[in-house]
Order: sequence, then C-alpha cells, then structure tokens
Amino acid sequence: MVTHVPAEAHGDERGALLSFIAEQRGGIRRAVLGLTDEQATSRPSASELSLAGLLKHVTEMEQGWVARAKGEPPAVHRDESNWHECFRLVGDESVESQLAYYEEVAAETETFIRAVPSLDDTFELPATSWNPKDEWLSMRWLCLHLIRETARHAGHADIIRESLDGRTAFELVAEAQRVPAGS
Repeated sequence: MVTHVPAEAHGDERGALLSFIAEQRGGIRRAVLGLTDEQATSRPSASELSLAGLLKHVTEMEQGWVARAKGEPPAVHRDESNWHECFRLVGDESVESQLAYYEEVAAETETFIRAVPSLDDTFELPATSWNPKDEWLSMRWLCLHLIRETARHAGHADIIRESLDGRTAFELVAEAQRVPAGS
C-alpha cells in the first residue's frame, strides 16, 4: 500500500497486527473519500464490485470473524440466499452509515484482540459450505486473515476508484492527510 506502518513497540505483536489491519481499513475508507453514494455504488468495470459494496463486505467480514472468535453468531447471517446483499447497499444503507459501522467494528476488533489472554488462544470454526470441516483457529490466524482479506479488497477498491475518476491511492492518501485550514 501507499502508507507506512511504523514498527511496533518491542514485543507488541498485537499492536503490529492491529496496525496492519488499520492500514488496510484506511485503504477501503479512502477509496470512497469525496464520492456520492451514487458514485460509490457504481460498477465501472466488468466486475460486479462497487466501492460501497466492498466497504459493506469488509465490515461484515471483520465483524463476523470477531464474533465467531468470541463464540457468537455474526450480526448478519449470510448464505446462498442472501450472499449477494453483502456486496451492495440495501434499504436505507448509505456509504456514511457503513463508514460509521466500520468504525464500530474496528473498535470492537481492537478491544477484543487487546483483551484475549494470548494470540495462541483458539476458537472453533464449525464446518460450513465455505469451510468443509470443523477447525480450531488461533487469534493470530484471525488477525492475519483480517489483514489478508481487507488488503485483497483494498486493492480492488484502488482499481475501482481509479476507474471512476482517475484518482489514485497516492492522491487519496495525500488528501486524507491534509490538515484543514485554521487547524
């Protein structure tokens, strides 16, 4: 990506993992910077993906994985009947509401990962259509998976945003880092 994640404090593996997750979340957030809901829901490529859909998907994905690690069901149950809705805004959903929810999910992830006794602690992932056997996964695996999944979609978001208006991730980082006048 186009940002730098500073080195963690000596021995703070959790901090390092959380910083890399936060960096990738930033790529998703910046991709919708300054866009209308109409622009963010448009699909400027051959793909069915939109920026709003990617934002919603990574939010649901992160919330769902952290819920599973806590032994709770995800806030939204997805299966073949409603999977398509995880990549598009429905009802009264907006980019603004998804960004606010993403902030809540990020705070929940941070609190949870900071509170687990060890990154070696595990949680059970029951068999599903996308995971054919019961597995036990570590909290470290969870963090690495969140990094991987969010980074994958942040890359998609970069391409979609550039296809929409030519703005690159470098330009969006610079815009997001600008200090407002009078500050």
